[in-house]
Amino acid sequence: AKDYELRQYETAKWVSTVIRGETQKEAMRQGFWKLFHYIQGKNEKEVKIDMTVPVTCLVKSGCTDFKISFFVPFEHQDCPPQPTDSDVFIEERKAAALFVRSFGGFASPEKYAEEADALARTLRNRGQPFHEDFFYTAGYDSPFKLFNRHNEVWYFKK
Repeated sequence: AKDYELRQYETAKWVSTVIRGETQKEAMRQGFWKLFHYIQGKNEKEVKIDMTVPVTCLVKSGCTDFKISFFVPFEHQDCPPQPTDSDVFIEERKAAALFVRSFGGFASPEKYAEEADALARTLRNRGQPFHEDFFYTAGYDSPFKLFNRHNEVWYFKK
């Protein structure tokens, strides 16, 4: 479809942290830094890991807990270094089909919510079954990139 795509993602490991009771913007900031310290060597092997994209944030309806995640690079997928921060963990996300809506610009929590609402409306109108109680935001760019920015919202297909 022109306003969204359906992607199939394989099972993969992500390094994640959950920030509780903050605004989404503050949770993203805190979560990013916890995960950034992990890839900078705050892990059992004290190894530096390349930054990957996207950076995702799990947003659940009516919930103030946000799970922020970095994709674990392919060379570490089999055996990612264990985090030394007790708030950071490795998770395996199972293979899944995702409905994805892409958009540009600097994405705020409000913009992500707006795009997620637009995607949900489109999917409902087209009779596409999806998990409506949560979505992921996905950011692909450094805060220093000013133009041609790429952001996404993801809903899981039922």
